[in-house]
Amino acid sequence: MTTPGTSSGTSIEALFGTRTMTIVPDVLAPAAAAQVRAALAPGFVRYDLLDRGSYEHQAPTLPPALATQLVELATGITGRTLAISCVRALRLRAGDYLLAHHDRVYDDLPLELIVDASAAPVPGAEVHVRRRGQVFFRVPSAPGAVALVERGPTVTTNHTYVSRRFADAEVVRLHVLLRGPA
Repeated sequence: MTTPGTSSGTSIEALFGTRTMTIVPDVLAPAAAAQVRAALAPGFVRYDLLDRGSYEHQAPTLPPALATQLVELATGITGRTLAISCVRALRLRAGDYLLAHHDRVYDDLPLELIVDASAAPVPGAEVHVRRRGQVFFRVPSAPGAVALVERGPTVTTNHTYVSRRFADAEVVRLHVLLRGPA
């Protein structure tokens, strides 16, 4: 599923909104996703403050081949010269979530890649991209897909609640922040 969205011009919306948002399916092969999950599994740390979120996280180092693949994908779509600034891995299981007011805000318009390394789709486990608090882009649970979202001072994300009806559910996502040369 590819959902492009672009604003253009010199309006306030173009300056402070998101200009790039798209989903590219089947970027990460199932075998590669399994390797990512296996490499991440022992390093997760639980975060559990109910007013912010309940999930597991870590700051991993990406394998060089995956890092190159993601940078080339983002550069090809945006036409920008980009490099990885930071990587964060999240794991959500039944009952987990991550609220928008817990998210970081960026002033320099970095590009965030949301890489779904899950083994299987989890119904309702979405990432909501918000502008000024309102959801304007949804990233569904789609193993192997990569969402590209340009972040700015009014853009935040949250991970929706993973229903306890899916007791064996596990969502694994990499959040890769890319920036251009300083």
